[in-house]
Amino acid sequence: MDLRAFALLVFAIPSLHAEPVREELLAAMKRATTRFMEQAAVEGGYVYYVTLEGRRLGEGEATATEIWVQPPGTPAVGEAFLDAFAATGDPFYFEAATQAGHALAYGQLESGGWRNSIDFDPSGPRVDRYRDGKGKGKNLSTLDDDISQAALRFLMRLDEAGGFKDGRVHGAVEYALPRLLAAQYANGAFPQVWAGPVPDRPVRKASFPDYDWRSEGRIKEYWNEYTLNDGLATTLTDTLLLAHRIYGKAECLDALRRFGDFLLLAQLPDPQPAWAQQYGPDMHPIWARAFEPPAVSGRESEDAMIALLKIAAATGEERYTAPIVPAVKYLESSLLPDGQLARYYEMKTNRPLYTKRNGKAYELTHDDSDLPGHYGWKNPSRLEWIKSAYRAHLAGRPIEEALAPPPPVDGAEVAKRLAALDAEGRWISVHGGDDTRLVGQPKFASGERYLSSAVFVENLGALSSFLAKRAPR
Repeated sequence: MDLRAFALLVFAIPSLHAEPVREELLAAMKRATTRFMEQAAVEGGYVYYVTLEGRRLGEGEATATEIWVQPPGTPAVGEAFLDAFAATGDPFYFEAATQAGHALAYGQLESGGWRNSIDFDPSGPRVDRYRDGKGKGKNLSTLDDDISQAALRFLMRLDEAGGFKDGRVHGAVEYALPRLLAAQYANGAFPQVWAGPVPDRPVRKASFPDYDWRSEGRIKEYWNEYTLNDGLATTLTDTLLLAHRIYGKAECLDALRRFGDFLLLAQLPDPQPAWAQQYGPDMHPIWARAFEPPAVSGRESEDAMIALLKIAAATGEERYTAPIVPAVKYLESSLLPDGQLARYYEMKTNRPLYTKRNGKAYELTHDDSDLPGHYGWKNPSRLEWIKSAYRAHLAGRPIEEALAPPPPVDGAEVAKRLAALDAEGRWISVHGGDDTRLVGQPKFASGERYLSSAVFVENLGALSSFLAKRAPR
């Protein structure tokens, strides 16, 4: 199918009324998708932002031949295409999703997963050792920032939607899953990065170090150690659950149980019965980057509890819920005055812990008045969500709606999103008039206009959700 041919279909933007006509909505969705693909896609894949002048940005400048795997890059856009296909039945969206899937299959590493970007130029500056032989360089698959997990979840959904008939998509999934499972340690943990099977290690319970963690116990290649950083517990749980649902692979459910066992082991002792961001071989919290100290982590602790609830629901084993009540009570007692959770709490003292810049170095501090702006030092509490999900689980109800209730999408909201399209059918973002930067980006000029993959995914997803629930095909 020639996807660019759809650019010839020119439709008027629907007027702002309470209940858009289905035909108007379908036409606007296709037009917006066509324009986004024409302006943003490279070999079927996507970056974070594309300016109207042609700059392409992932986490920083991207080359003309590079796409991004890390959300909201290619997997997120591909998922939006699949949602649109499910809502409309239009094969146009399945073809768009397939192109994104093939782009990810091209960039799959020999080790089975993905890094944050893929370069289709074999001589590109960030090209990696892709398993199809068209690249060279690093072979480090990563679970950081939902990179390999997001790619795998999208490819599995695409494989299922296509009846498991696309050899490139199905082959990428079948290659990835056993190599992901081989990266699981004996205690059930996963590393941030893997290049092959992990070594055997003794299984230990988490504890606080008895040495001066400020200056001792640093591990240079911390990415090989047990990690829960940046949502790994829930993204990995969701990935293994999806693999088990779609393919019925018993080994994926077994890996999920073992990961749940690790989360039980990783809960720190009283009086701080929560989780750290990173653990060493002795199951002590350890340093990661220079601004990520050994500590109890509010964000990762919430994520661990959500994962445990999902594992308990999937396996029927209530032992996975045992850590939740004491952890919630501890974290509630640790809330900051504004109701947020600190990213880090000092071990044993429980004081909120931060780092501040001193030139190119970082220094530990308890003072939150001058923190670097590149990191989330405080986060809104999700404890009420977790308590609601826990109560739902005890009552035998699904936990998903309690964890993340989707915002309602009604006709007025749909009309608002359609009215935001420009005359060419694009959702254009405009950078504000201050000196702020988009996360991970070089400085944008004031008023610079760009297409955002995250905005496209959010808007197309909202329109697809409305169609699926209100206007069955």
